[in-house]
Amino acid sequence: MPEPGGPDPVPQSAPPRLWSVEEANASLDKLRELLPQLKAWGVRLGKVHAELQRLSVFWGKELTAQDIPDRDLKLRLGEEWKRLTARLESEVKRLQADGIEVKDLENGLVDFYSRRKGEVVYLCWRRGEPTVAYWHPLTGGFRTRKPLEGRGRNTATARVGHDR
Repeated sequence: MPEPGGPDPVPQSAPPRLWSVEEANASLDKLRELLPQLKAWGVRLGKVHAELQRLSVFWGKELTAQDIPDRDLKLRLGEEWKRLTARLESEVKRLQADGIEVKDLENGLVDFYSRRKGEVVYLCWRRGEPTVAYWHPLTGGFRTRKPLEGRGRNTATARVGHDR
């Protein structure tokens, strides 16, 4: 139990890494490449799901029969679903293992675990922003994010330390 007035404890399952603002900013080029790919896989998964649903509605219980004309299509879509799901989950888990949370693929919203004033927080970045310039508590979200000290919309290059 923490001392009264002391820093908040690290969450039960501590992140494997706490990022500084500079380290998070240095990772953005890779994220700018990866996020569109993840989004594309997610979009394709949605289309595969819709087609599988269409086949299910059309064929009903007969969808599992050996002799339906759409059997090969169903099997191909099922394999594509498994392959895409595995790739997407693998990449997201790899990021999570490094202390990066993908919050929204559509908008390219990513959070990095960090420490601010003794508390574990998220550094918050959205695709299209030039740098990581915002943070929010672990219990907050995009709507609760606040600018980092010295990092407004036009001052994103100011230096901020790890544990301010």
